[in-house]
Amino acid sequence: MKLLFSEYKSDYSNYIFPYAICAIPEQNEQSADILDRGFLPGSYNLDRFYMCRHIRVKLADYAPSSENRRILRKGEGVSFSLVGSKDFELTKERQQFCKNYADVKFGRDVMTNEKLERLFSSPVCSHVMLFTDAGTRQEVGIVVLYLENPRAAFYYYAFYDLNHANKSLGMYMMTATVGLLQEAGFQHLYLGSCYSRNALYKTQFKGVQFWNGFRWSMDIEELKYLIDRDANDVDKHLLETKEYLEKFYPQGVDK
Repeated sequence: MKLLFSEYKSDYSNYIFPYAICAIPEQNEQSADILDRGFLPGSYNLDRFYMCRHIRVKLADYAPSSENRRILRKGEGVSFSLVGSKDFELTKERQQFCKNYADVKFGRDVMTNEKLERLFSSPVCSHVMLFTDAGTRQEVGIVVLYLENPRAAFYYYAFYDLNHANKSLGMYMMTATVGLLQEAGFQHLYLGSCYSRNALYKTQFKGVQFWNGFRWSMDIEELKYLIDRDANDVDKHLLETKEYLEKFYPQGVDK
């Protein structure tokens, strides 16, 4: 892959000169290779990626916890199926369903109908998980997935009925997907970025890891430290921060 470094706002008083790191795939390079190196897709066409702090589950290590099982029990009565994007039709009803969810969660018209059409017809949407309420026979959830069997799966967008009786429907959809992809033999499921405590729900799976800029870490206390650090004034690069190094890498990051 080729790397591009896009300059961000500098902090000259503390000698901090940040760059966003972007990756451009080279010919015959797999998206799974780039995901494994700490990047997430930055375009629907999988032709640009960006490095960030994000979460993945090592599926070989996953086993349902008591909390996972509780969420799955609450989802009884909601069935799910995995379909290839070629077999999925973005009907007007499905488009409006996704738009209604996006307007509430992201802000009105942040996700337009045109963006939805591009999303569901693009390479990043290789498969779709459909969730159906057995009682009403209505679709209550749609998950956009990128699957590169067997190495990588990316849980990109989830749209669901915010008025459904199951108030844990979104978590049920993610938990069901983790189990399904483990059974299918995938190695890793990528769940997106984690920069706030509100995003820590993504870490409730055994086998969870996060990208910290130089390694995949399983230390959730380290992740919480980084989240809290973001909420305060920062005057040093992370690897120049003595407290961080002493707390999490006392033997040195090279070890």
